[in-house]
Amino acid sequence: MLSLRTHTSIDEIDAAVWDTLAADDNPFVSHAFLSGLERTGCIRAEYGWRAQHLTLHDGDALVGALPLYVKGNSHGEYVFDWSWADAWERAGGDYYPKLLCAVPYSPVTGPRLLAGSGPESSRRRVMLADALRQLTDRLRLSSAHVDFLPGSETGAFGDAWLERSDWQFHWRRDPDWRDFLDFADALTHKRRAAIRRERQQVVKAGLHCEFREGGSLTDAEWHTMHRLYTHTFDEKGNTPTLTPGFFRHLGAACAQRSHVAFARRGGGIIAGALFLSSHDTLYGRYWGAREHVPGLHFELCYYLGIEHCLWRRLDRFEPGAQGEHKLARGFLPVRTHSRHYLADPRFRDAVRAALRREAALQDARGAALLAHAPFAQREAAPG
Repeated sequence: MLSLRTHTSIDEIDAAVWDTLAADDNPFVSHAFLSGLERTGCIRAEYGWRAQHLTLHDGDALVGALPLYVKGNSHGEYVFDWSWADAWERAGGDYYPKLLCAVPYSPVTGPRLLAGSGPESSRRRVMLADALRQLTDRLRLSSAHVDFLPGSETGAFGDAWLERSDWQFHWRRDPDWRDFLDFADALTHKRRAAIRRERQQVVKAGLHCEFREGGSLTDAEWHTMHRLYTHTFDEKGNTPTLTPGFFRHLGAACAQRSHVAFARRGGGIIAGALFLSSHDTLYGRYWGAREHVPGLHFELCYYLGIEHCLWRRLDRFEPGAQGEHKLARGFLPVRTHSRHYLADPRFRDAVRAALRREAALQDARGAALLAHAPFAQREAAPG
């Protein structure tokens, strides 16, 4: 007998079962990561986040789950629906709250419909997607959104769900590359020379750069990394929602899956970048610097990460959302996927028509981006 339950904290759900249902070691969907966000004060109503995780049970057995949140705004999502919210509210409706199935503050593709890898997993993913739509209607909310889901899960969503896609820039390792020099040799002469100049700028500035596992950092070093992160957000006028406790939590709970690149002058840290990793992918997250040094952002956020991937034989490096400047540094366009359910059928039809036009523009943009790929022999962009 299958049944559904909601949970206001992920700690109500068994961690080992949750991670087994994810069937993936993507660190962002792990119980430890999501629990850390809740426990250390990153998930707050004043930030527009309230946990409402959805689980599917077969009798007493947990057989499916969604990382789900009630959202009071669209901050921290990276699949922007501000124009939808504006249109809904100009028509007299309340767009917020809405439901969001995603990882907070993390534009990272990964499992969303957690149903394991057994023979029933596909059917249960369909049930989870349908349960999310029904929950939206039952709560009389405007919409539900599933962001940055893998292509393997898109088939679980029926016709009531709207399709949307965008582009990120990911680096992929060629099996023949042994080190950074091999990677650079695959680039055009112009791009290879530009990268060499950028890396030399950091050396000439007298900086020492290092790439460390999170478990090796002291509390003081984690505190410094958090200060650098908040400095970047303050400069841009944004709210830094991750707490010092969460950064320390990553070092303890994800000791070998969290990483920090530091730049030092003498004994002092002047810049840092935060990463996480799975068995085959490195994920870049946050960066900050106390002073401007030409080339330093690229060194810490991209080049040291590429070196780490080559050393550890990781297949991919996803450095985060946006940033066409990544293309010139070896990161190719990769399509991301999201699905959206808008409860009002008239509004849904209007947005569906707009998304068809948007999709044509996105296709053209992807082709244009790939035409400027920096490799001497260009590759095809994955769908």
